[in-house]
Amino acid sequence: MFGQPVIILTKPIISAKIMKTCPAPVESDHILNGCGNELVSQTYIGSDSNTSSMQRAGTQEAELLQVCRMLSDINDKLNKFYEDILTKHREEIAGLAIEIARKILVQKVEKGDYKIETIVKEALKNIPTRQEVNVYLNPEDLEQCQKILDKEKESALTGIKFVSDPNIGRAECLVKSPKGNIHSFIEEHLEQIGEALKKA
Repeated sequence: MFGQPVIILTKPIISAKIMKTCPAPVESDHILNGCGNELVSQTYIGSDSNTSSMQRAGTQEAELLQVCRMLSDINDKLNKFYEDILTKHREEIAGLAIEIARKILVQKVEKGDYKIETIVKEALKNIPTRQEVNVYLNPEDLEQCQKILDKEKESALTGIKFVSDPNIGRAECLVKSPKGNIHSFIEEHLEQIGEALKKA
């Protein structure tokens, strides 16, 4: 008795046909029965539909790559456009930012939403000595500063002579010392910020 036949294929079978006789096929696997006669001969491996599916997949991949390249080019162009806009309109952007900051500061000053002692302390940082230092303030700010000095016995402002000057704007100060003068004026700060923005 012969054992059951074993078929080993290297590729999937797409279609098969039973034939009485076997012409010499281009690609075939031969199965012999117990008497040595061929039963199944020609098998067709890899149909046209499989080939067209692979071609479609290849075409889709190529199209996807093309879209990716196109998106990358658009991204590069947008980045360049953004840089060009910033470069061309740097001064206008800086000016707009300063105007917005000015309006916000004006509102804060009108409401008294600031700490004059902080402004004075910041100006004093640029003075190397505290001897013979006079700080000129707006009368309203001087009144506020005096209240702080009366409450705090030990303060960074102790020993400083404060002078009322109506020509000094609110939230501003002028520090005079033998080593030089320090201005803390809102407009000067805004100009410095504007210059920094133009160079950024």
